[in-house]
Amino acid sequence: MAKKEKGTKKENTQDEMAVVDDLVIATDFLVTAKAAVRNLAVAITETATPSVKKVLRRELDIAIDTHDKIAQYMIKNEMYHAYDIDEQVEHDLKKADMALKMAKK
Repeated sequence: MAKKEKGTKKENTQDEMAVVDDLVIATDFLVTAKAAVRNLAVAITETATPSVKKVLRRELDIAIDTHDKIAQYMIKNEMYHAYDIDEQVEHDLKKADMALKMAKK
């Protein structure tokens, strides 16, 4: 079995796939956390029982913290460019091109 050379096309594709996999997982987690924040906020407004509201508020705080941690992780790892829309669009286009290339293989 031949040893794989560093920097080969196959290795680069595998590295790209790993980055995309991490990005997909982190993005899905971020979107899910955001939905949890939204759903909990709505549930609080629909609840009349003080004890249920208290539980929902506690869960809302946890969901907000979770969303923030995921967003900060993604920003730190250059997966999410929350403060530069041009950079984010460029990032999204690159990832879309990578996905299209992988789909053709």
